[in-house]
Amino acid sequence: MKSPDSAYAFRTLGFLGAYVLINTAAIGGLFSSLNQAGRLALSLAVALPIAGQIWATLAFMKGSDEFVRTITAKRFIVASGLAIALFSAWGFAESYAKSPHAPGWLIYPLFWGLYAIVSPFVQSTR
Repeated sequence: MKSPDSAYAFRTLGFLGAYVLINTAAIGGLFSSLNQAGRLALSLAVALPIAGQIWATLAFMKGSDEFVRTITAKRFIVASGLAIALFSAWGFAESYAKSPHAPGWLIYPLFWGLYAIVSPFVQSTR
C-alpha cells in the first residue's frame, strides 16, 4: 500500500501533467478549429484536473495522521481566504479604479502560490 505522501505526489503529478498538456495544446492552437460547443467542452476539460487536484489533497488528508491532516487543512483554509480576499480586491479595483482585467483562472495558481507562502508559517495545530 502506498503512503499518503507518495500517493499524493503521484496524483499531483498526474493532474498537473493533464492541466499543463491541455493548456499547452490550447495555447499551441490545437483546438483553434473547435466550434463554440467544443470550446466550452475544452473549458470544462481543463477544469477537471483542478477538481482532481482538490480531490487528491482531500485524499491525502484522509490518509494522513491527525497532525498532518490539521496542518494541511489550516494551510488550505488560510491560502483560500487570502486568495479570495486578494482576487476580490483586484475585482473591485477593476470596477472602481479601472485596473486591468485579471482572468478568473488566475485564482488557481494564486491559491497554490499562497499555499506555498503560508505553509512555513502554519506549523501548529493550535
